[in-house]
Amino acid sequence: MEPKVNYFLVGSFVVVLGAAMVVAMFWLGKTDYRGVNDRYEAFMRESVAGLSVDSTVKYRGVDVGRVKAITLNQSNPEEVLLTLDIARGTPIKTDTIAVLETQGLTGLATINLTGGSRDAPPLQAAPGQDYPVIKTGPSLFFRLDEAMSRLLSEKGLTKLLADLDVLVKGASEVVDEENRVRLKQTLKDLSEVAQTIASHKDQLDRGLTGAERSADNLAKMTLSLNEQVPLLLGRINKSALSLQRLTDELAVTSKAVGALVNETKPEVEQFSRQTLPESSLLVSELRQLTGTLNRVVRDLEREPNALVFGKPAQRRGPGE
Repeated sequence: MEPKVNYFLVGSFVVVLGAAMVVAMFWLGKTDYRGVNDRYEAFMRESVAGLSVDSTVKYRGVDVGRVKAITLNQSNPEEVLLTLDIARGTPIKTDTIAVLETQGLTGLATINLTGGSRDAPPLQAAPGQDYPVIKTGPSLFFRLDEAMSRLLSEKGLTKLLADLDVLVKGASEVVDEENRVRLKQTLKDLSEVAQTIASHKDQLDRGLTGAERSADNLAKMTLSLNEQVPLLLGRINKSALSLQRLTDELAVTSKAVGALVNETKPEVEQFSRQTLPESSLLVSELRQLTGTLNRVVRDLEREPNALVFGKPAQRRGPGE
């Protein structure tokens, strides 16, 4: 006997399971399985070829989100509206700039966020905006394309041709006949100088060798001076200290002599007043005594016997 199947329960289960799957899909599509994101917008004025939905959004090279949608700006067809989902907590500031970058030769593009100084306020949605709008900057290829376009434009090409013409004329003036003659003469002079140097190569070698020896001798002398100068300075310092001590001792001695002179000054003055006159009289008497002794000595030299017999009586003259 076959078991009875409750088709109502089976159908109810299938309906509930399908509704749960639909709700889960909507929830995942809204919140993103990678975490909680904040939504931003950016307006590009250049081609976004290579950029697709779910392309990477980087902040200074770090993955922080994905491109949610790419559409044309309905109010300005020259702009492309990018909707970006960026991880909450990413420091998106008022000076943050979004730049389109192409990855090598593959042609795949990403959005790289730069700027964002520390003191700048966080980016907020302005009145009338659904989401905050991040400023955009030109990519490298866009700048190169603009530069080439300006260069190859009619005005730029004309200026380039004019500059080339001026350059050619300047080159023609530089390499005219007179300058060519001077250039030849200069090359000739350089050749002669080179030959002269080559002919004096041995002398130059000897000169360089002598200079090297002189440098070695100077280095040795410098080393010797470095060794001797500290000793000499030490001796000079010792001599200076000794001279200082001698000066100090002489100063002390001078003070002592001055004090002694001051103490003996009364005695010296008394000696000058009393003793000096007597000394002068004694010297006068000594001079007289010396003169008398000199006469006696001369008499004895003429008549030595007078010392024994006495001085003979002088003869009287006629009529005495």
